[in-house]
Amino acid sequence: MGIGAGILLIAVGAILTFATDWSASGVNIDVVGVVLMIAGVVGIALFLMVWGPRRRGASLNPPPAGYVQPPPAGGYVEQPVERIVEERPTRRYYRR
Repeated sequence: MGIGAGILLIAVGAILTFATDWSASGVNIDVVGVVLMIAGVVGIALFLMVWGPRRRGASLNPPPAGYVQPPPAGGYVEQPVERIVEERPTRRYYRR
């Protein structure tokens, strides 16, 4: 059951409990509505408890001091590129 199904159960249960005045022999429609609302709330809570922690992308714990990241599987480690910048004069003087 996902969040959508839980919200649907809560909505149907609320409609049965608060917005209807139907009567059926042997079934209390208000109790059915309350049961559906409780099932929707429990379904949403279970969904968030099971799938909520798995959706985090980054770890909040920093790596321990001295930790060195292992090289990639191919063995190639990209080295930083040193940029060489030639200094040029900023103003040019022309003879007329």
